[in-house]
Amino acid sequence: MTADYTPRVRAFWITGPAHGEIQPTNPDLDAPDSEPTVEIATLYTGISRGTESLVFNGRIPRSEHGRMRAPFQAGDFPWPVRHGYSNVGRVVQGPAELQGRTVFSLFPHQTRFRVPASAVVPVPDNVPAERAILAANMETAINGVWDAQAAVGERIAVVGCGVVGALMAWLCQRLPGARVTAVDTEPARHGILSELGVRFDPDLQSDDHDLVIHASGNPAGLDHAIALAGTEGRIVEMSWYGDQPVSVPLGGAFHSRRLTLRASQVGRVSPERRPVWTHRDRLELALSLLASPELDVLIDGESDFEALPETMTALCRDDSTALCHRVRYPENH
Repeated sequence: MTADYTPRVRAFWITGPAHGEIQPTNPDLDAPDSEPTVEIATLYTGISRGTESLVFNGRIPRSEHGRMRAPFQAGDFPWPVRHGYSNVGRVVQGPAELQGRTVFSLFPHQTRFRVPASAVVPVPDNVPAERAILAANMETAINGVWDAQAAVGERIAVVGCGVVGALMAWLCQRLPGARVTAVDTEPARHGILSELGVRFDPDLQSDDHDLVIHASGNPAGLDHAIALAGTEGRIVEMSWYGDQPVSVPLGGAFHSRRLTLRASQVGRVSPERRPVWTHRDRLELALSLLASPELDVLIDGESDFEALPETMTALCRDDSTALCHRVRYPENH
């Protein structure tokens, strides 16, 4: 396909440690001639602070440079690199069934782009485009709940209530008879969890939990998660620490209680679902669950694309408590 773009096609690139720039960018990707493509005008992107802050600050270990590539990443870690995976846009050119549709894709922060039509998923009519940026986080939460094998009636604690942790607590709360408690050191999270219908207890100490989900990104949170697990309890680690060394307390009651510590990562569909669930199936499920309006509470900021270098610097500081930040593309509205 011949590109007819002007130089105003722009993308956000990380160009150095904790530094980013908006640059003119080629919108085309290599795709088989036999596969139809779509041209997307971006409406919103979301900043997933956990992973994107590690990328922005150059904290991806060299051993993980290949495995941590985003689906449509350009450049290589540590930089220069175009990274991101939460894009909601409008199809301005493509197959008739997608023309004019609002779609989600795992594309970085860029004003316009072309990708294979198979790489986009239509946003359901009952999900606002503004909320659909949560799809990647919801997909991670779904996979985590699957990995955790959360069940009816279980006593569940979620330690660390950023976007993924809060979504996992919200999903688990919907299990009949489940007792779900959210734990976080940030007081402002109390109101957010209340909006989601989840009990909040920053000082939770009871050690009778069947399942503990850890999503704080802080080694101290993992210590607390292990302490909350009851006999034969399961601890699911959702945090990824990048190049930060982490000490795990495997002494004390870890062995006598026969605890299980398991990693969860969204790059692969949970093993028990893998025989019949594809990545696309899982993403479609995530988008459908975003019809619930209470989830808007997880989007706690918005700014325009042109301000992204300054926005990313502020959001990726160690002391930031931001949840999901929405980036708006005014030229495409």
